[in-house]
Amino acid sequence: MSTTSSSAPGPQRQELKIISHSNLFYWWPVWAVGFLMGVITMIHGTLLAVVPKDTIAVSHIGTEKVNEPPKNVQAVLVGAQKGTFSEITDRTGLIYPAGATDAKTPYQHIANTKGPGVIFFTVLLLVIFITNVPLRGLWSVLVIVVIILAATLLSVFKVWDDVFDMLGVLDVRISMAGYFLVSAVLLVLWLIAFLFFDPKVYMVFSPGQIRYCLEIGDAEHVHDTTGMSVRKQRDDIFRHWVLGLGSGDLIVTTGGSKQETFDLPNVLFVGGKLKVIEDLLRSRSVVASTR
Repeated sequence: MSTTSSSAPGPQRQELKIISHSNLFYWWPVWAVGFLMGVITMIHGTLLAVVPKDTIAVSHIGTEKVNEPPKNVQAVLVGAQKGTFSEITDRTGLIYPAGATDAKTPYQHIANTKGPGVIFFTVLLLVIFITNVPLRGLWSVLVIVVIILAATLLSVFKVWDDVFDMLGVLDVRISMAGYFLVSAVLLVLWLIAFLFFDPKVYMVFSPGQIRYCLEIGDAEHVHDTTGMSVRKQRDDIFRHWVLGLGSGDLIVTTGGSKQETFDLPNVLFVGGKLKVIEDLLRSRSVVASTR
């Protein structure tokens, strides 16, 4: 008895592993922008002075030729360094209220404008909204049209000036250490999820069968591909294209009398992978036995 095997025409690739990523993948703009704002804050070279209530700023302090700062005034002097009090003359400073004795030399880097803080929190809030409120298909288009229409109407009726005046009151600032700490912790969590936890939720397609594990810690299951269909769910433009860089959600439906449906959300580069999956599902191993 002899056995020969052949395969139907198809791609040379015999197996494709699909990884379903968590929503944390879409948070990369938060830590990326956080690091950028931290670098910008450091470049500004300005420091944060933490002062008590009722502190006032003065344009001139006329202390001259003294070895110690005035006993009756606690001041943080801009430009003054430790050991240089004998040369302080005509300086700008902050005058603490009477009784304050906790004057500290500024050391925390902070931006001299409110721009970095406003940008960081805007990105953070947008990412929170996009990753928690899916807008697929027509809803994505509708939201984009509404945003463009609202911006146009505000411009036509000259309301943007009032909006910017209101935003001008908003002053959000974070120290350089704050940006780097939040971004570093989020980056570590992102890498752990992306490199360690996400690969444990997968589906492997091969001619004739699939192997899958859809929960972390679950055993691997095997299923026949006869009658199976795979389709891509309608895109969420903001989540899949703006943050996901071409990701998407796959829906796998098995054949037979007892159909099962598996959801694989947040698959990267889903368009190209879907074509490979379709080729693998069409491939069949043919085994012929002759006596």
